[in-house]
Amino acid sequence: MEPQTADRTTSKSPSTPGPLASFMRFVVCGGGIGVLSSFAVPLVALTMPWTMANAVVTVASTLLCTELHALFTFGTGRRPGWRRHLQSSGSAAAAYAVTCGAMFLLHAVQSSPGLLTEQVVYLSASALAGIGRFLVLRLFVFTGTHKSRLPSGPVVTLPRPTLPRAAVSTAC
Repeated sequence: MEPQTADRTTSKSPSTPGPLASFMRFVVCGGGIGVLSSFAVPLVALTMPWTMANAVVTVASTLLCTELHALFTFGTGRRPGWRRHLQSSGSAAAAYAVTCGAMFLLHAVQSSPGLLTEQVVYLSASALAGIGRFLVLRLFVFTGTHKSRLPSGPVVTLPRPTLPRAAVSTAC
């Protein structure tokens, strides 16, 4: 019987949480960052115009949420790269478009809706957009099935051709 040794070339991937656990983590992370962002925007707006402060906080919170979703919500075990950040921000932009569209539609149907009606429509659209965003992130962005750019089989090393050295000129 041989002693078992740890293979240092491969790392054990963390177990991926199930759909319900990852959805609960998604709600906690996204909702928590959303609440913190709602407090951050007015504070940042003290130093710049409100629209600019909202944009800055939105970008920062989307980047933070993507990091949390990769590491905690979907359990990928590694930080997301630029591709995943772009995909995640695309899904956030789509969710933003859904909520804006719902509010535009509400105001097109009813010229002056009450505050309660606006809140119900906004929160309903936001919930639907959030569910859609969760599905996109879980099924497409953080699936863990993306093919590696490295070859999967044995790597054959070919000899490097030698090129003649060019004369280096020191004259300007």
